[in-house]
Amino acid sequence: MAHLRSRRRLALAVPVVLSLTASLGFLPGAASAAPLTASATPSADGPNLAYVVNTRTDHRTIESVEKAITAAGGTVVIAYEKIGVIVVHSANPDFGKRIRAVRGVQSAGATRTAPLTAAGTTDEGAAQMLSAAEAAKVSRTAASGEEPLEADQWDLRAIGADKAAKINPGSKSVTVAVIDVGVDDTHPDIAPNFSPSQSANCVGGKPDTTYGAWRPVDADHYHGTHVAGEIAAARNGIGVAGVAPGVKVSGITVAEPDASQLFYPESVVCAFVFAADHGVEITNNSYYVDPWLYNCLDDPDQRAIVDAVNRAQLYAQKKGTLNVAAAGNSNDDLDSSALADASSPDDSTPVTRTVDPHKCFDVPTQLPGVVTVASTGVTGAKSYFSSYGKGVIDVAAPGGDKFQIPDTPSKNGRILSTMPNNQYGFLQGTSMATPHVAGVAALLKSTYPWASPAQLQALLKAEADNPGCPTAPYDGDGDGVVDATCVGGKHVNGFYGAGIVNALRAVK
Repeated sequence: MAHLRSRRRLALAVPVVLSLTASLGFLPGAASAAPLTASATPSADGPNLAYVVNTRTDHRTIESVEKAITAAGGTVVIAYEKIGVIVVHSANPDFGKRIRAVRGVQSAGATRTAPLTAAGTTDEGAAQMLSAAEAAKVSRTAASGEEPLEADQWDLRAIGADKAAKINPGSKSVTVAVIDVGVDDTHPDIAPNFSPSQSANCVGGKPDTTYGAWRPVDADHYHGTHVAGEIAAARNGIGVAGVAPGVKVSGITVAEPDASQLFYPESVVCAFVFAADHGVEITNNSYYVDPWLYNCLDDPDQRAIVDAVNRAQLYAQKKGTLNVAAAGNSNDDLDSSALADASSPDDSTPVTRTVDPHKCFDVPTQLPGVVTVASTGVTGAKSYFSSYGKGVIDVAAPGGDKFQIPDTPSKNGRILSTMPNNQYGFLQGTSMATPHVAGVAALLKSTYPWASPAQLQALLKAEADNPGCPTAPYDGDGDGVVDATCVGGKHVNGFYGAGIVNALRAVK
């Protein structure tokens, strides 16, 4: 499985924002060379790759660049004129180099390192399904007014979501889009709150709104369904409850339909634009964009990926959408000067490299204005896998931790939620922490419908509970070795950012 946030993702610091603004906000045209003409015969003997070509947003420039794309041996899949991003396929091995020399092109590069085939997330470890017998056992412990499986949902109680639901479960006018591997909207806990009109399949970069296109291709593509239930599973007496059980949830599929479940940039660009154009208030991003865990601006392909996805998510923000993303499961200090990346590119042959997370960005997590989320367990301590970093993490939320054992019927420190085919299961990861934040943000948007994305982020931070850095050395897995060092004070620190989000305060 590729890059679901429950596996491994990173975050965003103020220096990163400034760096991105300086590096991407004023990207110049690659050159003043004239557009390629039809007389230039391109080579077509290379692998068929996908590209993003980023231009100025005026129609004349885009039309001229599209002609140059054709002349250089490329085929336009779709042009997002409002943000100046064109998705292209080409088998010309020189396509990237040639198109970067075209007047009006500001950046361009391949979005994968392996050829296109017909046709990543952040959870940590395999899913643990809840059997019918186990579900029946949990149901027998349900208190009056609780969902049948709510006794196992320690995470709701940890942020006051159970009490918040009695005051304000959230507004039907607020939608959280789950940008992921697909959402099984037929699940009885998801169906009451699902919004088909705000759902699509964006795989390949072009939205498919055919009814049901957003659904996972099989039960192994369970990540998005689990996330959707964490956000908005209905309080209907059937199974579990979401953090915001009264809001709407939609699904925008961006993962490849094969076993890789890779999240390519063109698909994510499509998702942000689609969400923004369809009135989505919040997006949940529990993944990183493939094939690079970190995208370094000194590489033209990786630079183009950062540019394209950043344009799309900024467009969404300007349209009023708050984007929430997972910090990753590598237990990395994202404020350090050097990190090892042994997983990139993940669509071909990875090469170990050392990167500076202030110059090489995990996308979309480290993009400006995106809420970066760390994970905690039942004790409120940082999850053993969660990445961290002062000035990078914005807030934290329950994402599970198998080493922190709750006093619940199943004694499972992971997060229980919905799974395809009317099932339920436990997962852990920053992928699971992120939907808790998205759910609380949805409650805030329900309480303060006028709030902008920036104001919602400020409210998330202002109403969070910060336990402060631990007084003892942090040993997340209990093996006697210090695993991470927390930097900062009671108000802001590297483990929790501004603190663990609070659903009850959001509705008060």
